[in-house]
Amino acid sequence: MIVGSGTAVNVLTVLAGSAIGVLAGNRLPARTRDLVTDALGLVTLLIAGLSAVAVNDPALAAKVGPHAPLLIVLGSLVIGGIIGSMLRLEQRVEALGGSLQRRLSGETDSAERARFIEGFVTASLVFCTGPLTILGSLSDGLGHGADQLYLKATLDGFAAIAFAASFGWGVAATALTVLTVQGSLTALAALLGDFLSDAELAALTTTGGLLLVGVALRLLALKQVKVADLLPALVIAPVLTTAIAHWN
Repeated sequence: MIVGSGTAVNVLTVLAGSAIGVLAGNRLPARTRDLVTDALGLVTLLIAGLSAVAVNDPALAAKVGPHAPLLIVLGSLVIGGIIGSMLRLEQRVEALGGSLQRRLSGETDSAERARFIEGFVTASLVFCTGPLTILGSLSDGLGHGADQLYLKATLDGFAAIAFAASFGWGVAATALTVLTVQGSLTALAALLGDFLSDAELAALTTTGGLLLVGVALRLLALKQVKVADLLPALVIAPVLTTAIAHWN
């Protein structure tokens, strides 16, 4: 099995799903596209819940104690949010989406531009903050196979159809995000080996689940959570886990 094949397949399914979604979306009325977005929000909320229960992982409790996992997640989100806000990550991701929109479509219509950016930002967060992104990329890089990324690629392909039906070609641009994030994680695993313990993975997975809750709230139009500003929490979570374990 070629290392990196999982990411390559994932990129292709996102592109294919986006193309199908755009073609289908042009034939759907606005109310139907809105309903599809609501359905995606609900499914994202379900995935988020399944990820967040990793806070009860026995390996995490054994390493940091039974009461520390919630504090680790809270600390990760607060510290990560402060860092992300100071770095203005949300604005930078939106600016990247706007730049891609100008290069790929050349459209200057403000409504179409906003739709492209929202599709790029939202789909990028959904495709790159879930547990399969991290676990699958690490497994691929360690030479344990890309089965998890193949599963993710299938799920992302169908999700891309639904996203693109609502948001258009901005979803296809997320193929670059998937390539960058998963490719980097796979390369790190290939170079450094198994650099995250089970406890650190559990903390990271739980934190990622809560970020997906923020994405779901955006999709359901309940609150525009600046999820991109919270992304540093994914780095802070395993660091805090190690620090607390050493403290104990």
